[in-house]
Amino acid sequence: MTIYADNAATTKMSRTAIEAMLPYLETDYGNPSSLHSVGQHAAEALAGVRQTVADCLGCAPRELIFTSGGSEADNQALISAARIGERKGKKHIISTAFEHHAVLHTLKKLEREGFTVELLPVGAVGTVTAQQVAAAIRADTCLVSVMYANNEIGSILPIAEIGAVCRERGVLFHTDAVQAAGHLPIDVREQSIDLLSLSGHKFHGPKGVGALYARQGIPLTSLIEGGAQERGKRAGTENIPAIVGMAAALREACAHLDENAAKVSALRDRLIAGLAEIPHSALNGDPVDRLPGNVSFCFEGIEGESLLLLLDAAGICASSGSACTSGSLDPSHVLLAIGRPHEVAHGSLRLSLCEWNTDDRILAEVPRVVAYLRDMSPMWRDLVSGKRKFIL
Repeated sequence: MTIYADNAATTKMSRTAIEAMLPYLETDYGNPSSLHSVGQHAAEALAGVRQTVADCLGCAPRELIFTSGGSEADNQALISAARIGERKGKKHIISTAFEHHAVLHTLKKLEREGFTVELLPVGAVGTVTAQQVAAAIRADTCLVSVMYANNEIGSILPIAEIGAVCRERGVLFHTDAVQAAGHLPIDVREQSIDLLSLSGHKFHGPKGVGALYARQGIPLTSLIEGGAQERGKRAGTENIPAIVGMAAALREACAHLDENAAKVSALRDRLIAGLAEIPHSALNGDPVDRLPGNVSFCFEGIEGESLLLLLDAAGICASSGSACTSGSLDPSHVLLAIGRPHEVAHGSLRLSLCEWNTDDRILAEVPRVVAYLRDMSPMWRDLVSGKRKFIL
């Protein structure tokens, strides 16, 4: 039986989400922009689920735009805030060195357009403080973008404190909450969040659908032109089945958030304790303030790709970092940002758990595979013989 421990990459859809979607695939399949009854049934569903998502985030329904996922939402949030700042003569943006590439690549694009981007260091456990943000804000700062929780190492950042600093200084604050939504409490009002991105497939909803929260009064820049959908800020016929499924999954996740977090955190902590017994290994990320389901380790003397393939052969699905960059031979930018050397960063493993996981074979198979790979590794022989010095 396969153990799926790659929930940070994507999750299995819940039965609740699937059943919520079926009517909008089979009978209520209309275009919500159509005036006839079939279209209006779809429009009513769209209004209802917009309220559902708003309730989960603590915002108003009209402050939500449905997108194709977290990457599009990140792009629209950053570009919109940049355009607002540009009109005011403010072109300085603050973010962090270990953001998702949907943020980092968009910031690179804005740099080519003349914006100045400052990436704050995240330290050894992967976090930034409100004090760091406050010290970096300048008179020409138009945006601060700090992720809610890191997708690779699981560190949770002090979003409310950073939001309070930005609100006090009159700077827009965006958070990429793709890994947090459905797993951590979110209240955009209490946390002083101006813009927030999320994606349905990270909490047992469908792929290809997400949402952007933009506080009322923030004018959004359209990335897709062609129609008046989503208050004219995201053209294209809404994907009603996917949006309905995402809303149902988010509502269910938020309703069971505390109990799921307690269950998954207990499993996470058992795995961390067990894997920490492997010699010359190190936990990545904050040991306390981390996502309930995130277990991230580096093992010296092995290659992460070989580790993943052998674990897969043993029936365990895991990853070495972000799914969006898993085809790259370069070490994770997140691990480099927290100070892992290249040769150590290459030997990384991310296990990301959900409420349906158990620790069945993981604690047996990972140490076995690590030992097997080390036995074959010339680098490991050099380390053991003293030709090279251990780092971990």
